Amino acid sequence: MARIAIIVGHVRPGTFCDALAEAYRAGAVENGHSVQVMATAAMTFDPVLREGFVRLQDLEPDLAAAHAAIQAADHLVLVFPLWLGDMPALIKGFLERVLQPDVLPGAQAGKFVTPLKGKSARIIVTMGMPALIYRFWFGARAVKILKHNILGFVGVRPVRATIIGSIESIGDAGRKSWLGTAQMLGRSAS
Repeated sequence: MARIAIIVGHVRPGTFCDALAEAYRAGAVENGHSVQVMATAAMTFDPVLREGFVRLQDLEPDLAAAHAAIQAADHLVLVFPLWLGDMPALIKGFLERVLQPDVLPGAQAGKFVTPLKGKSARIIVTMGMPALIYRFWFGARAVKILKHNILGFVGVRPVRATIIGSIESIGDAGRKSWLGTAQMLGRSAS
């Protein structure tokens, strides 16, 4: 059974992103996977890497717990809304802080490391625009950044993505369908 860390990158609780994370968690638990859910909206931390990789910025308790959960996980799930064509600044700050090189084994010695090698990930992103327009017109930029420049850089492979578009207009039936998809993905830890 897989150990799963779910990160909800939203600035406020009670969103559809939270519902998707909960559906994924429920499906995973149904199949015996262990799951830890972390929501940036409920965490207390400075999202700005103030030392700019020059000196270690100590992790606040919430980030230290998240760092430990990510290190222990076999599979990561990142759920966030698309804002201004990218992930919200809060989740970007979360990732900068929790993955800063000085807190990663091996990086302290100046070595190029892939500390999350052997882990897989699922990105679930919601947005107001249609998913096809985001994928093909805008090139799914936030997903590509996460997949290649952040998660891939630290060794996470494979990284799969679920893009949920037209979130305001899909209605209750559409949302229910997406929650079912998230639950199915959780069952298979994919």
